Amino acid sequence: MATSFAQRMILAAKLDANVYEEVEADTSATGQAAAVVVIASIAAGIAAVAVAGLPGVIVVTIAALIGWLVWAVLIYLIGAKLLPQPQTRTNLGELLRTIGFASSPGVIRIGGIIPGIGFIFVIAGNIWMLVATVIAVRQALDYTETGRAVWVCFLTWLVQLAIILIAQWLTGSVGPQAAP
Repeated sequence: MATSFAQRMILAAKLDANVYEEVEADTSATGQAAAVVVIASIAAGIAAVAVAGLPGVIVVTIAALIGWLVWAVLIYLIGAKLLPQPQTRTNLGELLRTIGFASSPGVIRIGGIIPGIGFIFVIAGNIWMLVATVIAVRQALDYTETGRAVWVCFLTWLVQLAIILIAQWLTGSVGPQAAP
């Protein structure tokens, strides 16, 4: 059953495993997945506009796209190559599509602009996206166990965090030299 872009986003946010299977198989949905990442990132950027201004929205959106690509590659390498199950058959495109649609719940982060309670929307959106990513990974890697998908997401998150911290250290944006 082919569903519209908006329906896919709603079903992905509802954690419907079937929609993740659908976008995994639909090679034409990679652009849609990128659009989901951009929409969710703009929502997060709008929430942060009071702190980061309009340039912050642009930076957040670009960083989210780069993060999406890096996370998909890491999940492919770790989940499909290092920790596959016998039935695991995937490619980078499938992971880009499923992980991209897992960003659908991130749209609620726009509520972060509400003074006093906005942080609840940001936290809830981030947690919801993480849960959706676990389901997306489970489906894309054809895992029979959700726990294995959780493990892969956790390991790849750690690797991505290490890459970010090393990049910040190398550019001098963290550590003693970064202090004002």
